[in-house]
Amino acid sequence: MKKNKPNKESFFKKIFIKICRLLGYEIINQSSVFIPTSNKYLNENLSVQGEKLITVPMGEIKVTRPVQTLDIIIKSCTSVNLVSQNKKRLFDYEKSEYTLRTINSIIRSIKYSQKFTKNINYKIYVIDSGSSEKDIVTIKNMLKNSLIKNKIISLNLDEFTDRIKVINKNNEVFENNMKSTMASILQSFHFAKENCEDIIYFVEDDYVHKEESLFEMILAYEKLSTLLEKEIFLCPVDYPYLYKSDNPTKVYLGHKNHWRTVEESLLTFLTSKQMLEKHWDKLIEMATIESFPYETALHKIYKMEKCFSPIPSLAMHCTNINSTFGLSPNINWKKLWEDNQL
Repeated sequence: MKKNKPNKESFFKKIFIKICRLLGYEIINQSSVFIPTSNKYLNENLSVQGEKLITVPMGEIKVTRPVQTLDIIIKSCTSVNLVSQNKKRLFDYEKSEYTLRTINSIIRSIKYSQKFTKNINYKIYVIDSGSSEKDIVTIKNMLKNSLIKNKIISLNLDEFTDRIKVINKNNEVFENNMKSTMASILQSFHFAKENCEDIIYFVEDDYVHKEESLFEMILAYEKLSTLLEKEIFLCPVDYPYLYKSDNPTKVYLGHKNHWRTVEESLLTFLTSKQMLEKHWDKLIEMATIESFPYETALHKIYKMEKCFSPIPSLAMHCTNINSTFGLSPNINWKKLWEDNQL
């Protein structure tokens, strides 16, 4: 239904509104929840990316750390279901379906975010390891039709094999899968260091994102890094396993979500190139020497830096339904899955 703007204001009210606008103040018509200085309603996006973040009733924050570019690096492999398990995933599809819906969700989220972020340059990079030619063609067509800058890189496993040490699993298939995964992670770090400029989002190919996820993450990064006066880490998922321990946490207001501090995550995370370079040795150690849990080096970084997780979740980790590393509470998993069908 089309919303009707409040009745025409008097001459003096119009002058007052113009003065408030020039001085940078916002005024709210409480009866209609309309903001005449912005010509918007309270339920619309009031923030201006890169300039100011407005949360009612908390007020306005001037952004001192604007996001300039967002490079998204997706690690894809449609030929392996789960690296070291024989279990099936939620919804019981072939692995390729999770990869394709992950990429589709990222494309949809970029397009949504572009409506509100005119000054950010978006790029998608896919580092692929062993996907079928049919799936590669599908991915290429998806990226081409998206009109978003993109590139597909084929992983050369032989280039990294000598550098990677995996834990003996008494299962050659699982060990080879792990080597391939670690090589993909290693290449994604090197590629990011050599080619990316500002904010980097490392994405595994079983994370289906909400349409608004990237915009929320961009504004959260700007707000939290501005408030803390430092670079940070964000992950897109409210992981169930993080509620198993009684660790202290702090909760912050983002754009539409709350964000809480966490000291662990999996390998889908967003950070800046500054942080990548600052913690380079630990990240390379994680990518070359398998630990248990695998993300141990990343968790050590979170002891020194702030990492935040959204409430509710902005993405769905499509693993086995019984895994505490998977389905987040309070989101509609089925709808999110169906929304990203090709």
